[in-house]
Amino acid sequence: MRESIRDGLAHIFKGIDLLHNAFPNRAFTIDGRLVGDIGEVIAALEYDLALDSVSQPGHDACCADGRRVQIKATFKDSLTFKTCPDYYLGFKLYPDGRYDEVFNGPGRVILERFHARKGAGTRLLSFPVAELRSLSARVADADRIPKRGA
Repeated sequence: MRESIRDGLAHIFKGIDLLHNAFPNRAFTIDGRLVGDIGEVIAALEYDLALDSVSQPGHDACCADGRRVQIKATFKDSLTFKTCPDYYLGFKLYPDGRYDEVFNGPGRVILERFHARKGAGTRLLSFPVAELRSLSARVADADRIPKRGA
C-alpha cells in the first residue's frame, strides 16, 4: 500500500513538473491550486483572453475588450462561485485529460438564478455542473468569451 502511494504521488508530481515547465507563470501547487491553474491554462489556450500575471480579487483574466473573467475548473459535479464576476468560464475536467465547457457568460446570469440562496454573491458556494450547463445554453453568443480563432 505504501508503494502505491509513493508511486501515485511520483506520477502526480511528474505531471506537475511537466505542466509547470510548459506554463511557468502558473504554480500548479498540489495543495489547492492545481485544478484551478489547469482551468486557467485551458482558458488561455482556448479562449481570446490573457491571464493576469498576478492574482486579482474576483477575476483571473481579461479579454482584449476589457471584460474581466473568473475561471473555475473541477473534477467534481459542482463549480464554485463567490462574488459576481463580470464573466465566468467554468470547466469540467476528466482524469483522461478531456474537458468540457460548463458555463461561458456573464456572472450575473448565475447570480440571478441563485439569488435566493443564502450567501449568493458574498460567500463561496457550489453550484451543480448540470444546472450551470443549462444556464450557459441560454447565454447569447455576444455575451460569451470568444474562442481563439473564432
